[in-house]
Amino acid sequence: MFYEVIPIRQFRESGGILTYSSEEKLLPGQIVEIPLGRAKTFGIISKSVKSVDFPTKPISRALYDTPLPTHIVKSIFWLSGYYLSPLPVVAKMFLPSGIGKKRRIKNDLNNLANGTESMPSKADFASVIPLNPAQKTALDSLKNTSGSTSLLHGITGSGKTNIYLQLAKDALSSGKSVILLVPEIALTSQLVQIFEQTFGKKVILLHSKQTEATRHLIWENTLNSTSPQIIIGPRSALLLPIQHPGLIIIDEAHESSYFQENAPRYSALRLGSFIAQTEKIPCIYGTATPLITDYYLAKTHQAVVPLMEKAKTTAIAPEFHIIDLCNPLNFSKNRYFSNQLLENIEKNLSEHHQTLIFHNRRGSANLTICDHCGWQALCPNCYLPLTLHADQYELICHTCGIRQKVPSSCPECKGIGIHHKGFGTKLLEAELKKLFPDAKIARFDADNTKNDTLDAKFTEVKNGDYDIIVGTQTIAKGLDLPLLASVGIVQADAGLSLPDYSSEERTFHLLTQVIGRVGRGHLDVADVFVQTYQPNHPIVQAALKSDYDAFYHHALQSRRRGHFPPFYYLAKLTVSYKTEATSVKYIKNYHKELSKYPNLLVSQPTPAFHEHTSTGYTWQITIRSTSRNNLISVLNSLPKNPKMHFWIDPPSLL
Repeated sequence: MFYEVIPIRQFRESGGILTYSSEEKLLPGQIVEIPLGRAKTFGIISKSVKSVDFPTKPISRALYDTPLPTHIVKSIFWLSGYYLSPLPVVAKMFLPSGIGKKRRIKNDLNNLANGTESMPSKADFASVIPLNPAQKTALDSLKNTSGSTSLLHGITGSGKTNIYLQLAKDALSSGKSVILLVPEIALTSQLVQIFEQTFGKKVILLHSKQTEATRHLIWENTLNSTSPQIIIGPRSALLLPIQHPGLIIIDEAHESSYFQENAPRYSALRLGSFIAQTEKIPCIYGTATPLITDYYLAKTHQAVVPLMEKAKTTAIAPEFHIIDLCNPLNFSKNRYFSNQLLENIEKNLSEHHQTLIFHNRRGSANLTICDHCGWQALCPNCYLPLTLHADQYELICHTCGIRQKVPSSCPECKGIGIHHKGFGTKLLEAELKKLFPDAKIARFDADNTKNDTLDAKFTEVKNGDYDIIVGTQTIAKGLDLPLLASVGIVQADAGLSLPDYSSEERTFHLLTQVIGRVGRGHLDVADVFVQTYQPNHPIVQAALKSDYDAFYHHALQSRRRGHFPPFYYLAKLTVSYKTEATSVKYIKNYHKELSKYPNLLVSQPTPAFHEHTSTGYTWQITIRSTSRNNLISVLNSLPKNPKMHFWIDPPSLL
């Protein structure tokens, strides 16, 4: 017998399929070891072939008797074609690292070893799931939607989790498994806890902190399991070989982490929809702030399911306090925190309530400059400003991670006028400690050590052990804190100045999410302090009013004028070379080639947002078309170049 095999090692520039022979009867989807050149690698059988008219090498061995599910094999081919990624690169993504190794089952994985638990019934689960009338209506609508993909547009605090639980219970009871995607386990620890409390050992978590061996054992268990499971994890959970999927839920579906930035570049939302369509099962995008393109498509297909009522009848609308950053009278006590916000923090401390301070920039100061000659501390790799981290007294690049000592004098003019400007969460934390020395303050951002993360300290935060919580987007999502009375947004319009078509969308998402942390029904008070240079900006106003429709129509008009998604399909093409002149030369060549096509909108070549990195200089162009097939066809026809990369449907152009 002869078999076409997708190797997981790219053997030529375009990748592809190779044909092997075997005396053993094998099935599509089986993982095999194959010779490739002088070495051996692994591959996935795509199909059998009756005969060939060329010499073939024999398959060395089959690793598992159980083949990958059909939807996995189909997904490999679909992703390769939809995102123009070589088959070997895509296939490798679906197999665990170190797949040829023998693993020892650890104690905490013994319950996963055989995967042969009996079929659960609805009575097997920990509770009966309460649904209010609005949730029941939404649940019925989800079940009756004609297409495979639905968008559950539920405002913050509307109880989307209860709907997820009920749908998962129904799927398990019918012998089907559930995939629940979350942006990051640490940001959704409450949702994970609820699922574990309800479904117990049926829940299997997948996350980045697990070792290679643990992830491999989870993968093997999923492949061999004969009982339904609930897999909770980031986008990689979609890649597990679940034999009988019955439901896919993508929570916080607006999150950018669902798009994989490195090759193969793809959207987990699109892959989830493809698997759902292939298996004829539901895929649900759940979010309070849908992506503009997803909402537009869902409305077009009548697949939007609204959930606009708060789950708790005790939930209240917060009181908003808009503070103009341009008015110095608002900041007579402190340059970072308005007088009104400081008075509110004092009040919360006296009443044993919590305050959350949000600023989406970490570090202490984002610009170190000489006042005499204008010298700036720039990263030698990226040419971007280094950020001061005062607690370590180091300058750190937030792009490549390089660290430098803080100069005591200017390296250029030798003057001593070195100043640090701008501010981040570390500086805000330090200021708050000076202002409120008796308060217990916690900061949560990407600089936290393992024991200081929000995930590690969540119980203490929830119990009120901390009076003031400071952080970046880490604290903006998924938190339901019973003692939280106020939110302070230090600079609400900080993200609006970024030169990107999705900057307004990201700003609206963040503001809406952080505002949604208060007024959830635990306390009879909820205050939001919004400090901004642009109090009348449509995005700021829409976020304050939780008015998604106002944001959507404003942003949709901007997208239409700018020829961006959902009206145009978009690709970003980059070239990176050691010298800027070479990058410019090649990007101009690509621009000339692309300009020949009359049905494309091709931008002028420009430096990338992060133009200079350790690999060299990056320049880019954007390509837009009203036809995705046209866009794919053109990209596929371009001369191949290992220094050229493209992103199809990128969530950002930065």
